[in-house]
Amino acid sequence: MRLKLNGTITEIQDNLTVEGLLGNLRIEPGRVAVEVNLNIVKKCDFGSRELKDGDEVEIVNFVGGG
Repeated sequence: MRLKLNGTITEIQDNLTVEGLLGNLRIEPGRVAVEVNLNIVKKCDFGSRELKDGDEVEIVNFVGGG
């Protein structure tokens, strides 16, 4: 299926959750915020929020500094 991931059309496997997508991208779930179709997904819902063909996903990394 196709997603728009951070502004880029990306092909991913079907029946993937937010958690699965992050795993495939080797992104640590605790260090990001995820938005699907302009709605923020709570971390506790990463494993149950299924992605669908055509979804728009934004993944934002937290960066520390001083």
